[in-house]
Amino acid sequence: MQLNERLSTTLSHFSITSLNRMQEAASAAILSDNDILLLSPTGSGKTLGFLLPVWQLLKEDTRGVQCLILVPSRELAIQIEQVWKKMATGFKVSCCYGGHDMQTEIQNLTEPPALLIGTPGRIGDHIKRATFDVVNISTLILDEFDKSLSLGFEEEMSYIIASLPNIRKRVLVSATAGIPIPEFTGIGKATVLDFIEKHESAAVLSLKLVLSTEKDKVTRLFDLLCYIQDEPVLIFCNHRDAVERTGAMLKEMGIENAVFHGGMEQMQREQTLIQFRNGSVRFLVATDLAARGLDIPEIKHIVHYHLPSTETEFTHRNGRTARMDASGTAYLLLHNDEPMPYYISQRPPVLEVPAGQKLPKPAEWVTIYINGGKKDKLNKVDIVGFLSQKGKLEKADMGLIIVKDHNAFVAVKKQKIKTLLPLVQSEKIKGTKYKIVVAR
Repeated sequence: MQLNERLSTTLSHFSITSLNRMQEAASAAILSDNDILLLSPTGSGKTLGFLLPVWQLLKEDTRGVQCLILVPSRELAIQIEQVWKKMATGFKVSCCYGGHDMQTEIQNLTEPPALLIGTPGRIGDHIKRATFDVVNISTLILDEFDKSLSLGFEEEMSYIIASLPNIRKRVLVSATAGIPIPEFTGIGKATVLDFIEKHESAAVLSLKLVLSTEKDKVTRLFDLLCYIQDEPVLIFCNHRDAVERTGAMLKEMGIENAVFHGGMEQMQREQTLIQFRNGSVRFLVATDLAARGLDIPEIKHIVHYHLPSTETEFTHRNGRTARMDASGTAYLLLHNDEPMPYYISQRPPVLEVPAGQKLPKPAEWVTIYINGGKKDKLNKVDIVGFLSQKGKLEKADMGLIIVKDHNAFVAVKKQKIKTLLPLVQSEKIKGTKYKIVVAR
């Protein structure tokens, strides 16, 4: 297939017709230059921007890993893997990260992928075990490299890079400007592509101050969510226990929500993000783990229940809204006597939030879980057909459908669940009986 035709076909998988300026510049630079620093805000399409040229760099007649992408979190690894699979390149991809079964990864690497994505700790472990050959790795990408540094992965990344004898192309990617390039990366004079300021002038982020007379600000948070009503909201706390406590207290007050933090099992975290994406959950209480690198929808409302200690994390949290020329609001929830953080130079206007408002309406969607996926030869068409024929659902009764390797998730209108589940419990999809339940 000719390059332009192949690009057009790939972009159609993402429902877009052309690359944005950042993606065009990234593609050109990665193909022509050896050392690249790509700076672009969250939500600008960086992943596609570096994966498209990687595809062109891969050689069909070369066996083994050719490109290694290091990321700070398993969620970001999975997101990049999903984008690559959606591109339908024909080249195998594998993902390696902590919390994933090591033996499954080792078995998967016996047929090595062309593209390997993983967290520094797990990739370093595989290199020590020699579970894949590093000799053909010529392209290295460090995505969200500043986050990997802040999480303490410098030693692991340094070890990995020193173990790769034939790197010719090094790409550092970040949504934060001004981060020094570490010496261990081996990057000398890099081609710098800085799209952060260009974006920030176009996006419209509004900061609002919400004051609480009580030091325990949960009642004021409740008032704010009732004021926002039915639009999705991402609520940031600084610690896991605060996330759990805040989520539990909001539930006691009648506001359904979900929590997200690093102490949860991987499957729990994935399901929570899916429910937030498909509208089954409107309010998500999270740590800074949700501040970047996650596949979650554009949202208009960010609440800083606790303010982060650094300007960088504040920027990344706010990057979940006002993305790509859109507008959004970040609410700073402070006690009356709580000082403004150093990184906010001008006091935002106070938003007067009335108390005693009605509760937000419950979400209209519920997520159902099916314990079969792509590896079982199931696809979206199969699931839609099954739920329509056997479950008596109309097209409008089904929302976002996500099919993963071994399971699938479907958003279904809440009022249809009681009649749907009894109809499908004993039925088979393509001749196989699957477990179909409400996702928790």
